[in-house]
Amino acid sequence: MTSSSRTPVTLASTSSARQAILRNAGVAFEAVRSGVDEDAAKAGLLAEGASPREVADALAELKAFKVSTKRAGLVIGSDQTLDLDGVLFDKVDTVEAARDQLLRLRGKVHKLHSAVVVARDGRPIWRVVETAKLSVRPFSDAWLDGYLARNAPDILSSVGCYFLEGEGVQLFDRIDGDYFTILGLPITGLLDFLRLHGALEA
Repeated sequence: MTSSSRTPVTLASTSSARQAILRNAGVAFEAVRSGVDEDAAKAGLLAEGASPREVADALAELKAFKVSTKRAGLVIGSDQTLDLDGVLFDKVDTVEAARDQLLRLRGKVHKLHSAVVVARDGRPIWRVVETAKLSVRPFSDAWLDGYLARNAPDILSSVGCYFLEGEGVQLFDRIDGDYFTILGLPITGLLDFLRLHGALEA
C-alpha cells in the first residue's frame, strides 16, 4: 500500500500530546479543531446525569461526528475526564486553583477515562473507553509548592495538573492502567482499527 492510496485520517483535536502519540506511532494525519463547545456539551451531559466515563465517550463521539461531516476518510475524536469518586474534575485556569485541585486529590485514588471514537461520513464506526486508576501519594505542602513553581503554567493544560512523562509522575505511589490512556489517547486498539480500514499498512 502506498501512502497516496491509504485512507485519509483526521484528528479532531489540536492537542499536542495526542498529535505526538499518533505521529510517533507512524500515523499520517491532519489535525483540525473540532469546533465543539465542550463546556456547553459537558454541562448538558452532566445535567442529564451522565457519569464522567459517559461524558468522555459522548464528547469524543461529538467531536468525531462534527468533523466527519466535513472531511473524507476516518476522523478520530477523543476526550478524557478525571473522576474522583464519581465527581468530574475540569481543567483549571490558575495556579491557585491547581493547588486546590491537587490537594483534593492528595492521598486518594482517582480515575482517568480516555475515550476514542472514529467516525466516517457522519457516523461513528468504532469506539473504546479505557480507564486508568492513579493513587496520589500524601505529598507535603512544601513539595506541592515547589512542584507548582517549577511546572506552572504548563500543567494547567492537563485536567489533573500533571504530565506523567515529566515531574508529575512524582505525585503518585501507584498507577494501574495503560500509559497512553493516561496521556489521553489509548492507541493500540486504534492502530488495529486503522490497519483494518486501510489507513496503515497491515
